[in-house]
Amino acid sequence: QVQLVESGGGLVQAGGSLRLSCAASGSIFSINVMGWYRQAPGKQRELVASISGSTNYADSVKGRFAISRDNAKNTVYLQMNSLKPEDTAVYYCNAVVKTAYFSALRTYWGQGTQVTVSS
Repeated sequence: QVQLVESGGGLVQAGGSLRLSCAASGSIFSINVMGWYRQAPGKQRELVASISGSTNYADSVKGRFAISRDNAKNTVYLQMNSLKPEDTAVYYCNAVVKTAYFSALRTYWGQGTQVTVSS
């Protein structure tokens, strides 16, 4: 019903930058929250940043990452600056969506994109 497609991951040296994008498509009536999570090997998935009417960031990325959203395109972006090796993870896009006026909110996930930061 709803698909999230991420792009923009890759390999970058420490101190470098990357920009992730995530476009939502399908049966979308409205999107409540969009966000980015990440999961490093052997660790739990954690919230990186989210955006609805306001933004929310994990303490570890404050001042380095910036989340933004284009509502007309149902797209969310994550600008990642001053990247560190500990930012290495699979990054997942997340959206909380209503597919119709009377439908309940449902959470959808993208397939993930790898971000690798070399030291």
